[in-house]
Amino acid sequence: MTATTMTQQAQGSTAIPDTVRFWLRAEGAAALVAGLLIYNALGGNWLLVIPLLLLPDLAAIGYLGGLRLGSFTYNLVHNWVVGLATLGAGVALDNDLLLFAGAILIAHVGMDRLVGYGLKHPTSFKDTHLQRA
Repeated sequence: MTATTMTQQAQGSTAIPDTVRFWLRAEGAAALVAGLLIYNALGGNWLLVIPLLLLPDLAAIGYLGGLRLGSFTYNLVHNWVVGLATLGAGVALDNDLLLFAGAILIAHVGMDRLVGYGLKHPTSFKDTHLQRA
């Protein structure tokens, strides 16, 4: 272990090594593509795909109530659990609206991970599980 690594660990740094960051972004790209393929297979309107992909970011409105509420509402929408559960509920209930919503949520989270956005800590909007501010 190098002195720099030990210093970073002692300071509590959670910076992610470039090799891990590559895999996290590749995983995001795969989820984005998978979500868009599901959207397409469902017959989704491609004129709506950009607005729909941006819709989950409305969860950031919680930040108007402070960092704790904002990080909660943001993270509630920007994780794999909600997108996959929504997609699964759509399959189980044979509900197209839930299927579309799940596909978009999965694609959105994948898009965010691809560009390096992560789940938010309640300390700062830029303080994420992928990189501490």
